[in-house]
Amino acid sequence: MQEFLAKYKIKSQRIAVAVSGGADSLALVLMVKEQLAVFGYEIIALTVSHGLRPSSEEEARYVAKIMQQYGIEHHILYWRGTKPTTGVEEAARLARYKLLTEWCRQNSVGVLLTAHHLQDQAETFLMRLQRGSGLEGLCCMREITERDGVLILRPLLYCAPEIMQNYLQQKGIEWVKDESNSDTRYLRNRIRAFLPQLENETQISTECLALTAKRLQSAEDYIEQQTDAVFGGQVQSINDVVYYFKYADFLNWHDEIKFRILARLCRREYIPRAERLLNAITQMRKLPFAGLTLGGKEIFKAYDKIWVVPELKAKRKPSREMWKNFVQENPQYQNQRIPHKARVAILQQTEGIDDL
Repeated sequence: MQEFLAKYKIKSQRIAVAVSGGADSLALVLMVKEQLAVFGYEIIALTVSHGLRPSSEEEARYVAKIMQQYGIEHHILYWRGTKPTTGVEEAARLARYKLLTEWCRQNSVGVLLTAHHLQDQAETFLMRLQRGSGLEGLCCMREITERDGVLILRPLLYCAPEIMQNYLQQKGIEWVKDESNSDTRYLRNRIRAFLPQLENETQISTECLALTAKRLQSAEDYIEQQTDAVFGGQVQSINDVVYYFKYADFLNWHDEIKFRILARLCRREYIPRAERLLNAITQMRKLPFAGLTLGGKEIFKAYDKIWVVPELKAKRKPSREMWKNFVQENPQYQNQRIPHKARVAILQQTEGIDDL
């Protein structure tokens, strides 16, 4: 574990571990405690009680009991409020990360470990393939990412789940078995059940799928470097609210660069689906371009530029006085031709106005 932390230059001595009670996360937190506590690391276990199953609180209490036995600080985080009736799996995942990262930020913990493993990566690859993801999506999970100001580390990403189960069996520790893992309404569960058949009939193993994702990450990193160069040199912003670039530049970009820059500008939690991005690019190539919406942004052409602005909350024209005041404070925009929608978006953001 020390080598893994050194690989990514992690110097923090306080490390949080997300622990659900399943074999993977229970084994991870105990491994981390075993290997790092002797070097002065402070290990903190965090369990999210989502309330989606009657047993969720009982499972959280079970984790608390195990953590107490091994002298590991433990906190239970609760997902309060009304739960969704559709998209439950995704909503729960987002809520879990939000609770975990909020706790880490509030308690000055900059590193959070999760127990994603080899099979998780293989399942994710096939799920992304099923929905037609591009290169970024097929890269799947990485060993290190950043989320809401917290570093997310996945030290088990290329470990088989059997390793964690064997580790717990040797210690005589039982783990929680999530009954929802057998619910075939969820695509991930159907893929998990299919993986053994896939390997038997095609020799496409979980290791093969995970390795493919890892190799794609290298190609992704290179293309991102090229995108960074174009983005930094040709895409302009006003207060990080409105973005614009020359239409002529857009036409000269490689299609992959077009795709990635548009994905960055229209990204929410995830980038828009590949087919929506590709359709947007096709529309933008053709004149006259009437405009479109994508990922909560409006994209339109004005003054020989493409403008990307947040979807407007209000349609009324801002007063001349408001815009005059903004320009006085930001004289660099004094002589710049800025379309109405962009002005409204800028004023909504900088002045905190919802209804102009």
